[in-house]
Amino acid sequence: MGARPLSARGERTRAKLIAAARVVFERDGYIDSRLTDITDEAKMSIGTFYTWFDGKDEVLAAVLHEAQGEMLHPGTARMAPKDDPAGIIAESNRAYFEAYKRNAKLNHLLTQVALVDARFAALRRTRTEAFVDRNARAIADLQRRGLADRELDPQLASMGLSGMVSRLASESFRTGDEDTDIDTLVHTATTLWTNALGMTSPPPRAP
Repeated sequence: MGARPLSARGERTRAKLIAAARVVFERDGYIDSRLTDITDEAKMSIGTFYTWFDGKDEVLAAVLHEAQGEMLHPGTARMAPKDDPAGIIAESNRAYFEAYKRNAKLNHLLTQVALVDARFAALRRTRTEAFVDRNARAIADLQRRGLADRELDPQLASMGLSGMVSRLASESFRTGDEDTDIDTLVHTATTLWTNALGMTSPPPRAP
C-alpha cells in the first residue's frame, strides 16, 4: 500500500492522494484512470505521488484499505441471553446494506480488478472469509443456545446466507445512487436468515 508516513505532514499528503484516487477510481474506473488524473485531483505533482506509491495498483490497495472498515460486514455480535437474536441479525444486515451503499462503486471496482489481478482476488477472498467466519460463529452460538437448527453446519449455513446478503446488496446498489428501500432489504434478508436457521420470530417490517 505504498510508503508509510513518518510525519503529520506526510500523513496529510498521503491521505489527500488516497482521497483523490478514490474520486478518480469511482468516476473513471481502474483501467481508464491515469496517475495524472489522481495528481490533478489532489493538486499535487507526479513526483509527490511517487514519494508515496509506486503505481496505480498500490494507491488502489490503499483506497480499499481505508474503506475496509465499512466494506467488511460488521458481523453479528455475540448475543447475550437477554438479546433479541432476530433483532440483532436485522441490525447487522442494516449496517451491511448501508455500508455497501456508501462504498458501492469501490465494491464493484474490487470485483472487476480481482478478475485480472491475483493480489486483489486474494484481498477480496480474505474479506469474504472474514465475513463468513464471523457469521458462522454467531450461528454456532445460536445453536448452542437452542435458538437455531442444530443439524445445520454453521460454516456452510453462513456461506449460503452471507452470500445471499452480499448478492442482494450487489444487485441493489450497483452505483450507490439507486433509490432502493433499505427497510425492505433488511426485512427480506432477515426473514430469509431466521427462516433458514429455524428461528420463528423475524422482526416486523419497519413502519
